[in-house]
Amino acid sequence: MGRDNLVFESIGNEVHQTLETRKHLYKRIQKALGKPVICYFTSFDYPVMIEDRDADFIEGILRVSDLDKGLALICSSPGGLSLTAERIINICRAYSGTGTYDVIVPSKAKSAATVICFGAEKIIMSKTSELGPIDPQIVLDTSIGTRMSSLHNIVNSYERLFDEATTCQDINLPPYLQQLERYDSRDIEDFIQAIELSEDIAIKALKTGMMATLDETKIRENIEPFLSPKESKDHGRPILGVDAKKYGFNVEVVDNRDDGAWSDIYELYLRLNSFVSTGGRAKIIESDKHSFSATISERQSDEQSQRQRVF
Repeated sequence: MGRDNLVFESIGNEVHQTLETRKHLYKRIQKALGKPVICYFTSFDYPVMIEDRDADFIEGILRVSDLDKGLALICSSPGGLSLTAERIINICRAYSGTGTYDVIVPSKAKSAATVICFGAEKIIMSKTSELGPIDPQIVLDTSIGTRMSSLHNIVNSYERLFDEATTCQDINLPPYLQQLERYDSRDIEDFIQAIELSEDIAIKALKTGMMATLDETKIRENIEPFLSPKESKDHGRPILGVDAKKYGFNVEVVDNRDDGAWSDIYELYLRLNSFVSTGGRAKIIESDKHSFSATISERQSDEQSQRQRVF
C-alpha cells in the first residue's frame, strides 16, 4: 500500500498527464493478465454519459490491437445509454476472437456500465469495487431544479392510481383523476418499453455469456436485484463483487491490498479518474498505444439532447 499512498502526490505534480505517463502501467498489467488492456472512463464529476460515439472509439482502438489472447476492458463510469452498452459488448466480443473478454472494475461501473460488465466472460473486482442497479432513470425538471426518478416508480405509481380509480366509488373519483392528469399515457408506454429494453439487453448478454447454461427465467431471477428498485431501494446503491457472485456471476474478487497487478490497476484508475475530473475533460478511451479523450464542451450538445433519459 505504500506505493499507492504516493500516487496522489505524483498525479498532482503531473500538470499535463499523457499516455506516456501511464504506458508503463499498461505494460505491467498486460503482462500479469496475459492479454491486452483497454480503458474506458467517463467522468463522475461532469454531466456526461455512455453514448454511441464511445463505441466507435473503442472499436477504433480494438481494430489496431493484437487481440489473439482476448482483451480486458477496465471500466469506470456512472452510466448512460443501454443500447450503447449492448453495442460495446458486441464490439468487445467480436474483437476478442478465440480469447476471452473480461471487464475490470477498479472502483465503480454503474447502471449502463454494469450492463457492459454483464457481457463479459469474467468480471474482476476488488472488495470495494461497485456494480449497480440497471433500472432506467429519467431526469425530471421540477420547480426546485432537476432530479432523477426511476421509470419503474413512475410506471408503478401510474398503474396504482389507475387501478384505484377504476375500482373506487364515483364520489371518490375526482382526486384520482386530478393526479392522473399529471401523467401522459404515451410517456408511460415509452417508459414500459425502456424498462423492458434494459431487461432484455441484460438477459441476452448473460444468456450468450457467463450464464449460458441457464434459461432466461432463471437468469431474470438471478438478476432481480439489478432490475428492480424494490430490491436496491436506490439507483446509486452499490452491488459488491461478493453479492454478484451469489447471484451467479463469474466474478473474481481481488484483495485490495494485493501488491501485484491490482496495485497497477488501481494506480491506473487514479490517474485516469483524475484525468476525466479536471480541466473539463470528460471521457477517455485508451490502450498502451492509442488514446482518445473528449472535453465537456465537445460532449455538451450530444449529452444535452439525451439528458432526459439515462440508464
